[in-house]
Amino acid sequence: MDETLFFFLTASPAKNPERCATPFYMATVGATLEYRTVMALQMEAVNLFKPGVADELVAVEGGRPIIDFIRDAAEAGAELYVCSGSLAAQGIAEEELIPECTGVVGGTWMIEEAGEADLVISY
Repeated sequence: MDETLFFFLTASPAKNPERCATPFYMATVGATLEYRTVMALQMEAVNLFKPGVADELVAVEGGRPIIDFIRDAAEAGAELYVCSGSLAAQGIAEEELIPECTGVVGGTWMIEEAGEADLVISY
């Protein structure tokens, strides 16, 4: 695996599904190219990791469900984290998260990862 770190931050909420597929697609591409690829979901985006939420969402009419993009990223090796403060703000318990979630992180961790990243993209 390449030592290059790609760090993606997304706050794209389920209420705007047209914005939800691309961050996971790009994470899949980064991981497939064997870069260390890390994504952190913040704010309302953490709702995508509640069971069932991403199953019914599509970015375009007739398109694949967002859960497929999440699973593709996880299967490619992307690390998919959620923000602890955002979980609390959305009333979501860590135990409720889908299995594709790598873990729960805080703001300090996100700043440190972004500071060490070779590429940071925010959605």
